[in-house]
Amino acid sequence: MTQALPKTKLVTFEEFVAWYPENSERRYELYDGVIVEMALPKGKHERVVGFLASQTTSEFLRLKLPYFIPKTVIIKPPLHESGYSPGVLILNNDNLVNEPVWEDESFITQAASISLVIEVVSTNWRDDYLKKYADYEEMGISEYWIVDYAALGGREFIGDPKQPTILVCSLDEGEYRVTKFRGDDHIVSPTFPELTLTAQQIFNAGI
Repeated sequence: MTQALPKTKLVTFEEFVAWYPENSERRYELYDGVIVEMALPKGKHERVVGFLASQTTSEFLRLKLPYFIPKTVIIKPPLHESGYSPGVLILNNDNLVNEPVWEDESFITQAASISLVIEVVSTNWRDDYLKKYADYEEMGISEYWIVDYAALGGREFIGDPKQPTILVCSLDEGEYRVTKFRGDDHIVSPTFPELTLTAQQIFNAGI
């Protein structure tokens, strides 16, 4: 049975986790106590997510790194009643023993457990460029990609005229340094320095 979204009050993260419908075909995130139903992704969006998941998986397997991509895990910023379910989340298996509730609940609270977060931009682009950017930076997540294949973001982020852009945000002394990639630019990733992908290959999702 589908559970109705709470309408009258803010909820805590713990209440959000307890409320979250099991085996739901819909995705939900929590924004400062407000449960938000995520729009169903379009086919191209899912192709880009799938392509990024397969390419990064191939790379960490090749390098024999202790990483994996979970099916459904929520990132919980410690200082906020929020919870995010990224397009692609690469976890470091070695740190999960330090996660306080990992064995019982599928959410993550420590930046050391997260090797890379990738958000593929959709109509709620402000969340990726502003809200999640700030929270991931505050958490200390070392690398965050914003993949805007449809050029939906604001002009200050992707240029005027707008063009498809990938922003690689790398943590440096507690703040993100942002590098933008377009067209045939080769992606430079601190997590995967030997990755051989161009921005256009990602936009095309390998087709």
